[in-house]
Amino acid sequence: MPNNTQTLPRLKQLYLETIRSELQGELELQSIMEVPRLQKIVVNIGLGRAKDDKKIIEVAKNTLRKITGQQPIETIAKQSIASFKLREGNKIGLKVTLRGDRMYEFADRLINIVLPRLRDFHGVSTKSFDKQGNYAIGLSEQSVFPELTFEDSTTAHGLQVIMVIDSKSADHSRALLTKLGVPFEKPRS
Repeated sequence: MPNNTQTLPRLKQLYLETIRSELQGELELQSIMEVPRLQKIVVNIGLGRAKDDKKIIEVAKNTLRKITGQQPIETIAKQSIASFKLREGNKIGLKVTLRGDRMYEFADRLINIVLPRLRDFHGVSTKSFDKQGNYAIGLSEQSVFPELTFEDSTTAHGLQVIMVIDSKSADHSRALLTKLGVPFEKPRS
């Protein structure tokens, strides 16, 4: 008989026990299945300027592996673009897709540890939602992640975090992210 002593990530437990029912009431949804939820988190690093430098690709791969706990996959160019000196088949980036418990653990670290450590941080933009309600955050450097040592952050590169949210609209997605603790910037008066 398997021992099921594994605990749920803090953010997932909070969502399942309180946030989901609160959102159902606030958004006046009929079914619990209509409540917005995190589907997956995709973390990307674009390596356009370093497409020929193997060292930078290895540094970025190591960075992504440490902050997500998963092996990244390389993205390649689907077509050649002469003005960018890009050939079809060139390595142009790295990505990791997080689901389940790893997704909630990463979201918890991002919201509660990484975002407050950003320099001159006044909240994340409210304009980063797409039509489907997914949310994107761009970070200019990776050194704000506590998993990285000084040596890991000597070659600075940015990364993008996309939270794919299963919801009816951007407003529902924003309500979910607010409940999860994402600090949105205050409107200027």
